[in-house]
Amino acid sequence: MAHKVYICGVDTSSLPKLTREEMSTYMHKLKQGDEDARQTFISANLRLVLSIVQRFGAKCDADDLFQVGCVGLLKAIKNFDERFDVMFSTYAVPMIIGEIRRFVRDANSLKISRKIRDIAYQSLTCRDRLVRDGLEGNSLEIAREIDVPVRDVEDALNAVSDPVSIYDNVFSEDGDSIDLLAQLYDKKQTEDNWIEDISLREALKEIPDREREILDLRYFKGHTQMEISRLVGISQAQVSRLEKCAIERLRKALS
Repeated sequence: MAHKVYICGVDTSSLPKLTREEMSTYMHKLKQGDEDARQTFISANLRLVLSIVQRFGAKCDADDLFQVGCVGLLKAIKNFDERFDVMFSTYAVPMIIGEIRRFVRDANSLKISRKIRDIAYQSLTCRDRLVRDGLEGNSLEIAREIDVPVRDVEDALNAVSDPVSIYDNVFSEDGDSIDLLAQLYDKKQTEDNWIEDISLREALKEIPDREREILDLRYFKGHTQMEISRLVGISQAQVSRLEKCAIERLRKALS
């Protein structure tokens, strides 16, 4: 029996779990106007919204953030094109985060001039575009793109950023929380990497259990193929074959 966990009033054990193939099937049906398929698809993706809501910690009321995140989910469903050849979650995560960002920014109790808010909005939009194009999206690149001084970009972004506690949760899944303090030492833990991490987690769910176990031992726990062979009781050649199959599945899932 599934363990009941309530987040934002949602019983997560009652949410359906769909494979990538099932997600594709339901997406196709809802695009054809199937309302039942639409409701099932939305329910199956509420966990994704909830995981992103927890990323924002105590910046705003969790229920409010959840509702705003659901708006982002609905927009992602509406705009998703089946010809994209990407996982829906990969497409939806930035859109959901964008909706929540705007809500948090607008809910900021500090009074910020319209000019600064406009520069901040242009800067955030520009940064997202630059990152998608493979660039760093730093203040200098943004300033060149929107034709304003670098200092104005930095001041505007700082103005719309909420102060956070080093003990704020920055990510939580299945009850395991990570606070900001634990992440301060790692300069690679950027928001873009966090989004990539969610995409990777979603992709790993589609990998068969044995292949996922091989990937975990090989790349997350640092074992050699020979060590894995002894740990799981199969030949080194089988380990190599399973590893290659798993990597190929991941490439397709993340492409």
